[in-house]
Amino acid sequence: MPAPRSNNRRSLSASLVSLTLDRADPGSLQDQLYDQLRELILSGRLAVGARLPSTRALARELACSRNTTVNAYDRLFAEGYLESQAGSGTYVSGVLPEDLLRTSNQDSSMNPESTPRPDRPMGLSSRGESFVSLRQGGPPDLAAFTLGVPEIGSFPFELWARLLTRTWRRPTSELWRPGDAAGHGPLREAIAQYVRAARAVECDWRQVIITSGAQLGLSLAAQCLLDPGDKVWVENPGYAGLHGPLLAAGLVPVPVPVDDQGLSLEDGLARAPDAKMAVVTPSHHYPLGTVMSLPRRLALLDWARDRSAWILEDDYDSEYRYAGRPLSALQGLDRAGRVIYIGSFSKVLFPALRLGYVVAPLEISEFLVQARAALEDHPSTVAQPALAAFFAEGHFAAHIRRMRRLYASRQACLVRAAEAHLSDLLVLKPDEAGLHLLARLSAPLALRMDDQTASAKARRAGIVAPALSRFYSGATGGQGLLLGYAGVSETEIPEKVRILAEALG
Repeated sequence: MPAPRSNNRRSLSASLVSLTLDRADPGSLQDQLYDQLRELILSGRLAVGARLPSTRALARELACSRNTTVNAYDRLFAEGYLESQAGSGTYVSGVLPEDLLRTSNQDSSMNPESTPRPDRPMGLSSRGESFVSLRQGGPPDLAAFTLGVPEIGSFPFELWARLLTRTWRRPTSELWRPGDAAGHGPLREAIAQYVRAARAVECDWRQVIITSGAQLGLSLAAQCLLDPGDKVWVENPGYAGLHGPLLAAGLVPVPVPVDDQGLSLEDGLARAPDAKMAVVTPSHHYPLGTVMSLPRRLALLDWARDRSAWILEDDYDSEYRYAGRPLSALQGLDRAGRVIYIGSFSKVLFPALRLGYVVAPLEISEFLVQARAALEDHPSTVAQPALAAFFAEGHFAAHIRRMRRLYASRQACLVRAAEAHLSDLLVLKPDEAGLHLLARLSAPLALRMDDQTASAKARRAGIVAPALSRFYSGATGGQGLLLGYAGVSETEIPEKVRILAEALG
């Protein structure tokens, strides 16, 4: 609560920030204001991007001279806590000095034991601490070149709103009463038809289970098919977010190296010969972009069949392939019923939709549905009928075609801009698929800094370019930066690349 006003203490109104100046304090008013603003920023009560009042308005509220507020602001500007936008005002900086100091010491790898942690918060279990260690910051911002951010401006929201309105203006009892634990029937049918045609997935609608995303699909499979203590092969490097569901199920993730043919079975057998599941991204590895070769796919399927193990196929961005024919899913080659296929609409449509799906072997699909009903009853049906209509009326296929052309053009633009501005710093090659490119550090740049230092320099300049080494568990196997281009327009890309070049130069 703001301190009460008195003769020698005045407080900023609660609608701004809780600031007080004490004339009886031996410290200068300028120092008091600087210290309090800095503390508000570091505590998060003044959030990143929050707009501050003008120095004149703040001086009026605090009944002090404008020189006091100007000098305090100047110190915060100089130290990187504040930033200005021409004609707009003063804002809390997107990258705070403390963030930059921590960057070089952070290890956000997938191994929860790799980073020393402070004393565990009261009441937090060791498993809970592992979950916390996997979380890499808050929601993604919209700075170039943030990973996993699709182009939202091209989504047909007016059409989407009409589909939602059509469903919910006069909803049937089937929609407002408790739903099927497997999801809305017409949507399951539409997804089954789509993955059969587009991904060569062998299934019918009874095998499709609607989820709130890929992680929930993995969680369902892990909790129902494996026992606590079982080992699971995971790709190294790989997406750390997939470790949370495994840890929640009491499983032991075992990082297995990825080479130019995909996950190395030889290394997997050497590290955990008794593993009961492998989690893979065979169509487009994250983050390297590797495509698992056919011999490796067949060998992995043989392993699962012979060991009665499971394969979790995460097909996170299969829609976006820009050259050649779309690759068939690993699931389509499975004749033993050992592959659980997982897809999501977060990158295909928009992240807030929070809808995904699992395609399970028919022999276990009904058991997964029953288990899902026990865990969370049924998924929300608010958006499912609209998405089913989006499929049925051809809008989904049309949207994918538009976005595929757009993303291919943006990738080409990024490659051209990199050749013009980054050729001495980063080695960047086009990819036939995906929504990001991997830029390896050039030999001269690698002599001057590692990829985490390069990433921090980029962030200081307002560019998000995660370090490749952060995706490895244990010793790093590569140095580079990841550049997500999907959410950056072609008019912006050349300038953002030039800024990145200046930051690394």
